[in-house]
Amino acid sequence: MRKIIHVDMDCFYAAVEMRDFPEYRDIPIAVGGTGPRSVLCTSNYLARQYGVRSAMSSKQAMQLCPELLIVNGRMSVYQEVSQQIREIFKQYTDIIEPLSLDEAYLDVSQSTVCGGSATLIAQKIRQQIFDELNLTASAGIAPNKFLAKIASDENKPNGQCVISPDKVSDFVETLPLKKIPGIGPKTSQKLKSKGFETCKDVRASNVRQLQLIVGKFANALYQRSFGDDYRELEVSRQRKSLAIETTLAEDLNSEGECLAVVEKLFPKLEERLAKHCKRKIIRQGIKLKFADFNQTTVEQQSRGCEQDVFVQLLSKAFNRSDNRRIRLVGLTLGFDNNESVSQQLDLFS
Repeated sequence: MRKIIHVDMDCFYAAVEMRDFPEYRDIPIAVGGTGPRSVLCTSNYLARQYGVRSAMSSKQAMQLCPELLIVNGRMSVYQEVSQQIREIFKQYTDIIEPLSLDEAYLDVSQSTVCGGSATLIAQKIRQQIFDELNLTASAGIAPNKFLAKIASDENKPNGQCVISPDKVSDFVETLPLKKIPGIGPKTSQKLKSKGFETCKDVRASNVRQLQLIVGKFANALYQRSFGDDYRELEVSRQRKSLAIETTLAEDLNSEGECLAVVEKLFPKLEERLAKHCKRKIIRQGIKLKFADFNQTTVEQQSRGCEQDVFVQLLSKAFNRSDNRRIRLVGLTLGFDNNESVSQQLDLFS
């Protein structure tokens, strides 16, 4: 029987700031930029009571919570703490799949610590993180990755949830589809409009019918509705793409203005490519976000990082603007994941 733990740090960046600066502990804070077009990375739980959340614009956050303190992020510190957390994980298992700086899957199926009890292992890990780093974490314990990730959110903050094999069916049956990773607000609304709100509704359907709504995600969604997830942990993760983007100080009106942004971003993308990744490029893409916060992405096959290709893609993307102003421009490279991996991406390094 597989025993998977999903560990998720509680409001990680904000928690580190509150730990290092005690004066932040009893006030609403957020981590992010303070400019008029900046967005938040995260916020503490006091700020969340006002509706402040990650990816929200700083301006909107301040409107919701005028006393909110926005602090600049210290990425090098978060990376160092993240590495310390991973060293704790290694004391319990070598099978670790990091998802980001603040969360990871652990396979403890073969662990003999705590008599092999995944529940007790999760408790010990969380206690050790608190004792050594003065930070709290939440955990989900389940037979697979899908359920463990959902479980880790059930008793946040500083809690854990166990979904034992005999409880899987009952737990999943009433699970709202919007809680399933991979189903965003738009997909959730589309499913709801077709009569699908919980996993019970999906169970009564079939993959072919679901394909008409969610496309290639249909098979995975059908499996998830029964609590099934056969994915192994990816101990070594390879980078699938490389991207760079900028949120503009002022919205742009013309394609020419956007082109000037592309020309500034391109050398930075080349620099990142040379520094971080020696992978075979198979795709280039460009992203535009409009003033109404909707966005569009245009991609095409490519064997290199070519500025002329981005210029062509910009024209196609800009044609979709429908006279909307542009607030963000981004460039993306996609890599061949079938090639032999020359560089592994470690999200904790």
